[in-house]
Amino acid sequence: MRVPRTVIAMLAALLAFASPASAEERRTILFIGNSFTQGATSAVMHYRPESVTDLNGEGVGGIPALFAHFAEQAGQAWNVSHETRGGSTLGFHLNERRDKIDAPWDVVVMQQYSVLDPDRPGDHAQTLADAPALAQMFARANPAVDVYLMAAWSRADQVYREDGHWHGRPVAAMALDLRRAMDVADAASPEIDGVIPVGEAWNRAMSRGVADPNPYDGRAFGQIDLWSYDQYHASIEGSYLEALVVFGYVTGIDPRTLGPNEQAARDLGMPARVAQALQQVAAAQLGMV
Repeated sequence: MRVPRTVIAMLAALLAFASPASAEERRTILFIGNSFTQGATSAVMHYRPESVTDLNGEGVGGIPALFAHFAEQAGQAWNVSHETRGGSTLGFHLNERRDKIDAPWDVVVMQQYSVLDPDRPGDHAQTLADAPALAQMFARANPAVDVYLMAAWSRADQVYREDGHWHGRPVAAMALDLRRAMDVADAASPEIDGVIPVGEAWNRAMSRGVADPNPYDGRAFGQIDLWSYDQYHASIEGSYLEALVVFGYVTGIDPRTLGPNEQAARDLGMPARVAQALQQVAAAQLGMV
């Protein structure tokens, strides 16, 4: 008996729908930034570099590799790329790396220099010019792209050392100033879709007693140090919290679902109780609690 063509077509469609090839298409995400995105000065910098595409070919894993591993564990399909250079501003990526990053990405996460302007700490004029220009470039390549700015953390050296720009102010103040600068750039650009509150998550970890707020006077018992040895960059724990906030913000997935036995934390030698505490901080900062 001959099977009608319409039945064959219907069966073919059902098989195609059920096949792995028709599973959720992998979304693309690009990270651009500097040593804060690289996870510099900690083991995060060279964590699973094979899991991401380093557009500069330097073998960096960093925050993008943590994001990729979180996504994998959550059943998310992502192609993760990054273009990073230590000590760089967004203007550097716009002017010197355009040929590497001007492409139709689904999501872009942009991270500015830690004090905004290397020559004028706290001044957001460069951010206000360069962040919207980058966002416009990405939107021209893909009008549906989601572009986010990451608001980074307070640098302990900028707060506690006498030569620091934020010296004499509460440790949380610098992160809040950075957030306000990112908000200004966001408001000025219809192509920027939000600000990822990494620095405020650090503030929350300190206010909750999860993290020690002052690495210069010793670490309180039972608390972690979010800064690395230079009191500037992030430690493994600080980078982990950074990546959790980025992951939760971009995907909408509650970081707590990764669980205390999350694989990247174990790879990096982080106790389960610490991973769980940082997941809880990230979820609270993102309003998922």
